[in-house]
Amino acid sequence: MKTLIVLLGPTGVGKTDLSIHLAKHYSSPVISADSRQFYRGLEIGTAAPTPEQQAQVKHFFVGMLQVEDYYNASEFENQAIATISQLHQQTDTVIASGGSMMYIDALCNGIDDVPTIDENLRREVYDLYEREGLEPIRAQLKILDPEFYNQVDLKNYKRVIHALEVCLMTGKPYSSFRTKKKKERPFRIVKIGLMRNREELYERINRRVDEMIAEGLLEEAKKFYPRRHLNSLNTVGYKELFKHIAGEWDLDFAIEKIKQNTRIYSRKQMTWFKRDKEIHWINLSETNEEDALAQIIHIAEI
Repeated sequence: MKTLIVLLGPTGVGKTDLSIHLAKHYSSPVISADSRQFYRGLEIGTAAPTPEQQAQVKHFFVGMLQVEDYYNASEFENQAIATISQLHQQTDTVIASGGSMMYIDALCNGIDDVPTIDENLRREVYDLYEREGLEPIRAQLKILDPEFYNQVDLKNYKRVIHALEVCLMTGKPYSSFRTKKKKERPFRIVKIGLMRNREELYERINRRVDEMIAEGLLEEAKKFYPRRHLNSLNTVGYKELFKHIAGEWDLDFAIEKIKQNTRIYSRKQMTWFKRDKEIHWINLSETNEEDALAQIIHIAEI
């Protein structure tokens, strides 16, 4: 039976190393489901697999886009499913790994076919957001799609903006495109969730941020500072350093904010993932990597 093993979990938990060991066991490449690792040039800030790691195991969907490129979960779904289908002609088991909740959901369950947004319209909406903030975006969404307005987290500007873009692009409510029907896949999916005790995960996150700074994250952020308005760069690690580069925050404060915001993001990831009853959880605080690998292989082969 053709199988996709999806290794997921919060940022900093240790997915990359374990996914490489698992891929070697199954003679499989790794499908990355980390939405920020798709972009070239953000290797340090997104903890992308290193050239050495990619030399050990081939990775798909890493460094394939320019930061200016528009990409969404629907495109990822279509391309990832096509890639997995091709790989299944060579191996029975394929490995996917990542922590981007919506992209993993798109891969496993499918995503509604929402129309691609015209770049001029996207720029108009973002210009409005940059000039006047989120309130006028919310006000338009309330008129054009009151159903989604009453469901969405109104502080989540990405979702609010995207919903309005779809309304304006199609003349239909964004909610009309959200069927939430799970799509059938031509392979079995085994979801493995990696977790650690909170204190240990936070220590790993803090340590990783310090390592990123030592590896040159500030220089990486400076390179992209002129393009800081792009959606691909609105991510933890870069947006805090952009404030430092702009003279708003000193470096030590920016680094502490990166650590804090990464910890907050890891909690959001766990809250999202814990809703999914199909995930088999392994606590890496209570087992070593070798035993965790054996557990995953056992679960996948039941």
